[in-house]
Formats: sequence, structure tokens, C-alpha cells
Amino acid sequence: MDQIQSIRVFARVVEAGTFTKAAESLDLPKGTVTKLVQQLEARLKVKLLNRTTRRVTVTPDGAAYYERTSRVLNDLDDIEASMTNAQAKPSGRLRVDVGTTVAREVIIPALSDFYRRFPDIQLDLGVTDRSVDLLADNVDCVIRGGELLDQSLVARRIANVPLIAVASPAYLRAHGTPTHPQQLDQEHTTVNYFSTRNGRPYPNEFEKDGQALEISGRYKLSVNESNAMIAAVLAGLGVGQIAAFTALPLIARGELVQVLPDWTSPTIPLYVVYPPNRHLSAKVRAFVEWAAQLFAQHPQLSAL
Repeated sequence: MDQIQSIRVFARVVEAGTFTKAAESLDLPKGTVTKLVQQLEARLKVKLLNRTTRRVTVTPDGAAYYERTSRVLNDLDDIEASMTNAQAKPSGRLRVDVGTTVAREVIIPALSDFYRRFPDIQLDLGVTDRSVDLLADNVDCVIRGGELLDQSLVARRIANVPLIAVASPAYLRAHGTPTHPQQLDQEHTTVNYFSTRNGRPYPNEFEKDGQALEISGRYKLSVNESNAMIAAVLAGLGVGQIAAFTALPLIARGELVQVLPDWTSPTIPLYVVYPPNRHLSAKVRAFVEWAAQLFAQHPQLSAL
């Protein structure tokens, strides 16, 4: 039995949560993954995993073994990377997940530059506004905005994203232009964004002269994806708060109009996030540094 391979397979099962997902991410038959873990348990004379039909959980001994062997595996990867000069020329398959408008407006248009710098990296770009389980879904890193819930992950803030309130010219012709945020609760219709985590709509936030307001709005439509939010506002379904880097080009073309410009809307922190056990990966480091530089140079994102 290849002990290192068995340890790597065990670690992948712990991270993925099922033998099936682990086998898929390792490109191995599920039977091989199961056999390697069973052989490892037999060698150690310890039960590492509890199996059910749907999920695998780690025993206390398995958790301790995973914690210690993860450090060893990271050290081995680091040694191998330095010996093969991977730091100078990152290569391999990289899975990154980003939000939909960030992918469309920022990341994808700049990828030709990324490939010029790192021609040997193969990028699998997942595009979704939903939360991603980095370990279970075998994702190397994500770019997400807002509150960070998993403090065990490594996060680097790469931008602050201003929001602005906008509406379509057709909506404003039909309903008038609001002059105070409270009118969004009384006389106007809003398009709201709801959390993919708990389903609750986020309030529309405004601030002026030290006064902060949270406006729920009289919404008829709430969405959980940023492209849908933009489409709804463009369709004249109400007033909505969207990222400035998306809104400003639409305003310049006359497709949207900024409303309540004297009121400041919130700024959303944007992070690149990755699991702590992958912090030594040359390809992850290459993408993180490239993304940080890309967002720092973007004209419509505020400075850190």
C-alpha cells in the first residue's frame, strides 16, 4: 500500500464529505477510494470515518489524524513545488468560483492577460452567486462579497464595491423620481436582493449627514442573482441598488438613471477566499495575486 496516496485519499474524503465526490475529484474509481481508506484504517487499527448512505463524518481519531497529516501533505507539496520550479511557472488545473457580475464585468474580460502570464494553468471558472463549500466541492478559491461566515478560511480583501440606487427611465416616467429613501417604503416599488443562505431580503441602506436608514421597500420582486437584479431594474420593475461598476456604464448609455444621488449607499467588501490547507499552492497564489492587482486597477471599484 502506498501510504502517502492513502493519506491523500483519506484527506480528500474528509474534505469532500462523501466517497463519491472524493473519487470524482481524484479521478479514481469509488471502489479504489473506499479500499485505500479501509487499508489505512486496518494499518492504523483505528476507525477514521463513520459511514452512512449519504454522508461521511470524521471520528475523533480521524479528525486528529487529518489535522496532523494535512500539515505533512502541505509540507510535501511545498517541497515538490520548490524542486520542480513550480513557483516560477505555476501549472495545472485550477477551480475558481466567482459571482455572476464579477465574472462578466471584471474577470472574464481580463483572462487573456492571465493566460499570457500563466499559460500552463487550466482554469475551471464556476459562475454563481450562491455560497460554495470550498472543501466539499473541491474549489481552490472563490471571490465573494459581503460578510465572511467561515472564519476557518483564508480571506484577502481585494476591493470595496460601492452600490448605487438606480431605476429605468420608463419607471421614473411612470412613477416619478424619489427624493428621499423613505419614499421607497411609501410611494415606490423596489427590486430587492435576497440571501441565498437564509432566503431573507437584504434591506436597502442609505446614509446622509450621519443619518443611516434601512429601507425594506415595497417590493414585488426579490431575486438572488445579480444579473437577474440588473435585468429587473432595466425592465422597469422598480428601484434597486446594484454595484457601481455595473451600473455606471448603463447610466452612461441612458439605460438607467441614478436616484437619490445625495444619499450614500453601502460599500461591499470583496474577498478572495481559499482553504487554509491550500495556501502553499503556486497556482492559487498566482490567481490571488493577479486578481488583487486586477481589482486594484479597476476604475469603478473603490480603493482599499
